[in-house]
Amino acid sequence: MMGKKAVHAPLMEALIRYRTQGNASFHVPGHKNGQVYEHENIAALLQEVMSIDATEITGLDDLHHPEDVIREGQELAAKCFGAEESFWLIGGSTVGNLAMILTVCTEPGDLLLVQRNVHKSVLNGLMLSGANAVFLDPEIDTRSGLAVAPTTDTIKAALKAYPSAKGVLLTLPNYYGMGHDLTATAKACHAAHVPLLVDEAHGAHYGLHPRLPASALSCGADVVVQSTHKMLPAMTMGAMLHVQGERIHRELLRQRLAMVQSSSPSYPLMASLDLARWYIEAYGTDAFTVGLAAADAFRKGLEQLPRFRLLEPTQQALEGEYAHRGISEVLERADEGISEYSTQDPFKLVLYDTWGILDGFGLKHELETYGCVPEMSDEKHVVLLFTLGSTAKDASHLLQALVHIDNDIRFKETAGEPGSTEKEQQRFELDFSTWNNDRMKGYSSPVPFGLRPISPDQMETVPVDESAGRVAAEMIIPYPPGIPLLYAGETITEAIALRMSRLRELGAKWHGVADESMLTIRVFRLQ
Repeated sequence: MMGKKAVHAPLMEALIRYRTQGNASFHVPGHKNGQVYEHENIAALLQEVMSIDATEITGLDDLHHPEDVIREGQELAAKCFGAEESFWLIGGSTVGNLAMILTVCTEPGDLLLVQRNVHKSVLNGLMLSGANAVFLDPEIDTRSGLAVAPTTDTIKAALKAYPSAKGVLLTLPNYYGMGHDLTATAKACHAAHVPLLVDEAHGAHYGLHPRLPASALSCGADVVVQSTHKMLPAMTMGAMLHVQGERIHRELLRQRLAMVQSSSPSYPLMASLDLARWYIEAYGTDAFTVGLAAADAFRKGLEQLPRFRLLEPTQQALEGEYAHRGISEVLERADEGISEYSTQDPFKLVLYDTWGILDGFGLKHELETYGCVPEMSDEKHVVLLFTLGSTAKDASHLLQALVHIDNDIRFKETAGEPGSTEKEQQRFELDFSTWNNDRMKGYSSPVPFGLRPISPDQMETVPVDESAGRVAAEMIIPYPPGIPLLYAGETITEAIALRMSRLRELGAKWHGVADESMLTIRVFRLQ
């Protein structure tokens, strides 16, 4: 890696001064800079961290009323990530999602257009705000069955149908690093005079290197939440919220952040956010050189193991967005509402067994046996997460593990042990091509959210095949692809009832259901 630039990390530097001064502590926290554990071997790992685990004393500023080093650190973050204002989050992207929903939806019953496949923190934000959500169906990658994001056309249609909407909330990229350019979507939102809110938890690194997709901010999003701890080198729970433009009430946003964040924020966590930004600025694009090289080395090595492949956009999709096109033509296509799975995070390697012998969970288990711990798995895929901290040694370890796994399975087959069954193969052949056709318009009717729980006497159980026209009293999530087919409070249409029956017959698994056989469903009692 090339030499780093001289860059300022104001909070981290203030905490180092605090530790060096060695002042007697007559303030919280109770461990007194870690000295309570100085004779305990079990605390050796934490003592260094505790020495800077301070509080809002002179010289260390206050997250909820920043005037000094925290203010400067957040201003430097805004400059680094291309925002007008940036806020440090010490409760992960969760608190950012809560705050941006509570800022936009200020009255019970306010309407928000929300991507159907969202993180649970978004649902919690809807509950806390008492909002009504119109859920936008995402596009499905038919090769993998994975959900990406709604098309611009779907968003335009929903905005036209619900002109009172307070905003549009999307999640991009998804857990698998899949996505597309948001420029056209931002234009559509702004033409309708509403803000675009983006949960970009998995894209904190976007836009920081030529090989990385564009960031949501650079595409025109108004509020963006990023998990700096996921793909950049902050500590777990460290995240940021970035804002730009005039469509967001900044003072109210600050109030909402103060509501959902701790009044005693962790200084080590905030310092790690300061350092993550410092690292990017100090090394620039070189910060990603080693990590990208490690991911590339793995891709190249995988060519020698043809049974394992990576999920990537088709060349046609890539050409449709970028290759051989000037920026004006890309934007022209975007304005037409053409949506394709056209961007893939080069650090997110989505691996699968082309032979179908190992499903995603089985492959994850085998990798862990050889000391490689993946990020996550599903019915078919394993997500391998590289970052700027990954090395060639990591890539080599992973390749060697796959060589051993391949040899182990070949040995078992030679010994006559059973391989994949027809039933196992069928799990990967569920038909997703008509998913969006179940709702021809691409969006739901308004679904109310609130904090009042559904009591048992409000519900009854009916056969799924006879549920059309009733209102769901539970969330129904077929897996794959893991998109909620129904939320509690949503009316069950004939098409949705048929879809549930069809997926049940195909052997789909279900999350969030009372009857795992999916023969019955809980609905609200008729008045």
